[in-house]
Amino acid sequence: MSEQTGAPVVVIGAGPVGLAAAAHLAERGVDFAVLESGPSVAAAIEEWRHVKLFSPWRYDIDSAARRLLEQSGWIEPDLAKLPTGGDLIDSYLAPLTKTPELNDRIRYDAQVVAVTRVGFDRIRTTGRDAAPFLIRLADGSELLASAVIDAAGTWRKPNVLGGSGIPARGELEAEGIAHALPDVLGVDRDRFAGRRTAVVGAGHSAATTLLDLGQLADEVPGTEIVWVVRGTDQARTYGGGEADELPARGALGSRLKKLVQSGHVELVSSFRIEAIGRTGGRVQLTSGEREVVADTVINSTGFRPDHDMVSELRLDLDPILGSTRALAPLIDPNKHSCGTVPPHGVDELAHPEPGYYAIGAKSYGRAPTFLLATGYEQARSVVAALAGDWEAARDVQLDLPETGVCSSNLAYGGTADEAGGCCGPAPRAVEVSAPAGRGLATGISGGLLTVIEDETTKSSGCCG
Repeated sequence: MSEQTGAPVVVIGAGPVGLAAAAHLAERGVDFAVLESGPSVAAAIEEWRHVKLFSPWRYDIDSAARRLLEQSGWIEPDLAKLPTGGDLIDSYLAPLTKTPELNDRIRYDAQVVAVTRVGFDRIRTTGRDAAPFLIRLADGSELLASAVIDAAGTWRKPNVLGGSGIPARGELEAEGIAHALPDVLGVDRDRFAGRRTAVVGAGHSAATTLLDLGQLADEVPGTEIVWVVRGTDQARTYGGGEADELPARGALGSRLKKLVQSGHVELVSSFRIEAIGRTGGRVQLTSGEREVVADTVINSTGFRPDHDMVSELRLDLDPILGSTRALAPLIDPNKHSCGTVPPHGVDELAHPEPGYYAIGAKSYGRAPTFLLATGYEQARSVVAALAGDWEAARDVQLDLPETGVCSSNLAYGGTADEAGGCCGPAPRAVEVSAPAGRGLATGISGGLLTVIEDETTKSSGCCG
């Protein structure tokens, strides 16, 4: 950490993990400031407040945050229940920001565009570690920091639809593309009711959206759903079923599998999107000689970290995942599910740039295996190190719910983002070649959330 006196530790992001870091900093008496790009706490979660997490409350509350809240008379929610994103904000994060320790430390509408060292680009070395960090915001203002905890997340940078990791031809200009996790049964209902939707992706957020669309199709005739995936086997999406220690996560996959097998969802597999255009007023996805046409396409292909704002810092990034090189083998989605990630902390999160740490979903790069409990332990460990308590920093412990999903994804013939698991045979894939003007609807994305529905309850889960 920089020896610059008077400069606080700056936390980027006022989501669950950023505020957990703030709570630990407050408890240790370390000066800090929190920068949130949105107009209110957890602005990214606000966009999916209708979605229910698959992690019950007992996994969603940080230990230091709990202590600060209890000192303010906070009433703990039922730890066995599954909160929605809105519940997470209203019953936990918003009250946390009002505690005396945090209420004047958060700056909203403060979008960070660059982090560097005062007087140093990435090349210069001599004296570098003693220089404070310089943080520039979108409004042109700047502030100094003794250390930076980057909990900005990945929600603002979704993966592209293009099947080769870059935008498909025409993707950047395409209309009719929706962000992951729209409120299909609520405020966004009219966009999907009685229309054809294509959901692209094979993760938990895709499953959540597909199930919502399935319910909408039962309520509104003419609602069509197509699930577009790159892989050949959806075992990972279907998950561990009854073997999953998070029942909502396991049930999510089971319900989706039944929905596909029932014929309510057309599964289009081995479809790598090469081009996106318009035909007959609809969106047209092209893969070789095959086409999928829909009124709306939902991009549920997951997310990736934004390293552009820290490009002048010295980072040691894994060339595949974009996490730190030390963390990558511990979270590799080819080997790990959400519940099999081993404990890790400051040592695995450290970069060659002393005092800069990415925690939370951003720390995982493109790995979709993140859970809130993991981020909270990261925050605790990093803050302990910044406070000089290296014994506590390295005493990392993590109690995660196991999943029934197998460790190897690629064994199932798909990509690391889309395949894997041992929940039995996948449903029959429907190979589709739709002529112009005809299309398919709905598919789901990987990595953040999951939903399960029955006659009385709709719930979903969050790896983020």
